[in-house]
Amino acid sequence: MKSLSCFIFAVASAGFLNADHKITITGNDTMQFDVKEFSVKAGAKVELTFKNIGKLPKLAMGHNLVILKEGISPLKFGQKIMGMGASPTNPLPKESLVEVIAATKLLGPGESEKLSFTAPKQAGLYQFLCSFPGHYAIMRGVMVVE
Repeated sequence: MKSLSCFIFAVASAGFLNADHKITITGNDTMQFDVKEFSVKAGAKVELTFKNIGKLPKLAMGHNLVILKEGISPLKFGQKIMGMGASPTNPLPKESLVEVIAATKLLGPGESEKLSFTAPKQAGLYQFLCSFPGHYAIMRGVMVVE
């Protein structure tokens, strides 16, 4: 079992080491991402690190980062997931994942997570947001695929 865990870690790490783009974004207690826009090349490997730098408890002010497929409005997506029953303990209902490129889990204060994904092959504007209930209204940004 230990060797299997080491193998999985090595494979996951290899993807991060070969990333074409490395981006770090933070979220805070004022419901703001520090990066509102970032650019990547179409089809590039992306490593995105998301950190919750806030101090408030996860159930009151947890954050995640959800990158939506092209053409998906973050406001409409947020309203849709609320209708699906999104909550502080389930901020991204499984049924909503068909409209998502990549997403972190919900993070509490001081927590971080790395995502490794391939940017879409089609150039365009891809919105990202925090799907914690209500945060999507102001906690958003854009991934520009060139």
